[in-house]
Amino acid sequence: MARQFGGFGGGMPNMQQLMRQAQKMQEQMQKAQEELDEKVYEASAGGGMVSCKVSGKRELLELTIKPEAVDPDDVEMLQDLVMAAVNEALREGEKTREETMGKMAPAGMGGMF
Repeated sequence: MARQFGGFGGGMPNMQQLMRQAQKMQEQMQKAQEELDEKVYEASAGGGMVSCKVSGKRELLELTIKPEAVDPDDVEMLQDLVMAAVNEALREGEKTREETMGKMAPAGMGGMF
C-alpha cells in the first residue's frame, strides 16, 4: 500500500513547476499584448483615395481623404471607401493579434491540458 501513495509527495514540485510555467506564460502573453497594442496598421481603398491608420488597440489614428474623392453628388461612395479602408486595417490588426497569441497558447497550454 505504501508504494501507491509514495509518489504523492513527488507531485508537489510538479505542481510548483506548472504554476511557474503558467506565470511565465501569463507574463509572456501580457508582454505580447502590450506590443500588439503599440502596433499601427495601414490600409487604403479606392486606389489610395482614402487611407487610414489604426492602432493595435483598435482605435482610428489617422484618416486621409484625397480631395478628388469628395463628390457632393456621391457621398455614399466616399462613405463606402472610408468604411472599406478602416475595416481592412482593423482586420489586418486582428489577424496579426490572432497569429501572435495563437503561437503562444499551444506551446504553453499543450502540456497542461
